[in-house]
Amino acid sequence: MPFAIALLVVGIELSPAHFLYTGPLLTATPALAAVAMGPKGTLSAAAFALAISVTTATYNQAWGSQQVYTNFLALLLVSAASVTTSIAVHTHRQRELGQVRRIAAAAQRVLLRPVPDRLGPLQAASRYIAAETGAQIGGDLYEAVQTRYGVRMIVGDVRGKGLPAVRSAAAVVGAFREAAHYEEDLVEVINHCAAALRRERAMPRGIDQDDEVEQAESFVTALVAQVPDGHVVELVNRGHVPPLVLHEGKVQSLMPTSPLPPLGLEDFITGPPAKAESYAFAPGDRLLLYTDGVIEARGRDNEFFALPEAMEAVHDRTPPEFLEQLHQGLIRHTGGCLADDVAMILVDRLDEEPATKSAQADLPEAQRH
Repeated sequence: MPFAIALLVVGIELSPAHFLYTGPLLTATPALAAVAMGPKGTLSAAAFALAISVTTATYNQAWGSQQVYTNFLALLLVSAASVTTSIAVHTHRQRELGQVRRIAAAAQRVLLRPVPDRLGPLQAASRYIAAETGAQIGGDLYEAVQTRYGVRMIVGDVRGKGLPAVRSAAAVVGAFREAAHYEEDLVEVINHCAAALRRERAMPRGIDQDDEVEQAESFVTALVAQVPDGHVVELVNRGHVPPLVLHEGKVQSLMPTSPLPPLGLEDFITGPPAKAESYAFAPGDRLLLYTDGVIEARGRDNEFFALPEAMEAVHDRTPPEFLEQLHQGLIRHTGGCLADDVAMILVDRLDEEPATKSAQADLPEAQRH
C-alpha cells in the first residue's frame, strides 16, 4: 500500500494534466509502512517518499515555494516518528515472541523431555521435529523410563492438531510415566493410557465448539515397548506404525500378529484379550520407534521417505548421530517442508556379558553367585 501510493503520486505529478497537489499523500506513506512493514520497510518507504518528493519538485520547478518546504518538513517529521514507532513495536514484539518461545520450550521439556543417553542395557536417543514453523510441541509423543520390569518406552501420534492434541498427548504420556513403574503386564500399562485419554476427552472445557468436537473425536495411535533382561523386545501396538529393528545390517519391520485399534477406539476391540508380542533383540541390534510423520514425508516427486534404506545407510553411527542424520535426510527429502510432526526414539542393545563376567571375577569366591 505505501509503495502503491508513492507510485500513484509519481503518475499524478508527471502527468500533463497536473490536477492535484500530492504532498499529503506522500506524508502518509511512512505512516502506513510503520503499521506492518517493520523498521527496515518503514525506512525504505520514507526514503522512497523523499526521493519522489525531490524528483517531482524538480520536475515541476517548484523549488523556492513555501508549499514544497512545508511538505518536506512534514514528510521528515512523519518519517522520523514512523521509524521510531516501528522500532519500538518491533522490539516489543520480539520480546513477546522470545517469552512465548521460552514458555514453549519449558512445556516441551515437561511433556517431551529427551530420553537419557543410557537406560540399563540400552544406549538411547530421542528427537522431536515439529512440522509447524516455530512450534515446540504438538500431537506426537514419546517417553522412555527404566523400571524394575526393564526399560519401557512409548511413542504415539494424536489425531488432530492444536491445543486439543497437546492435551491428549499430555494425558497419555502422564499415564504412561505412572503406570510403567507399577504395572507388571505391558498391556495394563497401555490400558492406563487409554483410560487417561477417555478422562481427558470427557472433561468439559470452556473452549469453542470446533475444539470440543476435535477433542471428543480424537484418538491416539500408540506403541509401548519393553526391553527386559533377556535378548528380546516386547511390544503392544495400538494402531501405530510398526517399529524397525536393524539386525546385522538389515532392517526388519516388527509387524503385530493381532492388530489392535488406537487408544480411544476400544469399542472396536474384538476377540481374545490383547497380549504383548515378543521379538528378538540381541546385543548389537538397533530399534527405532517413530511416528508416521517420518514414512509419510513426501518429496518433490511425491514419493515417500525411504526409512529402511536410510536406517541401513547410517547403521554405524551413534544414536544421537543417527537421529541427526535422519533429520537432515527428512529436510532434504521434503525441501524443508514437513507436513506432519515427527517423534523418534532410537535404542541400541549393548552386550553386557563381558563387563558382568569381569566384575564377578573381581569378587571373592563366596560372592560370585
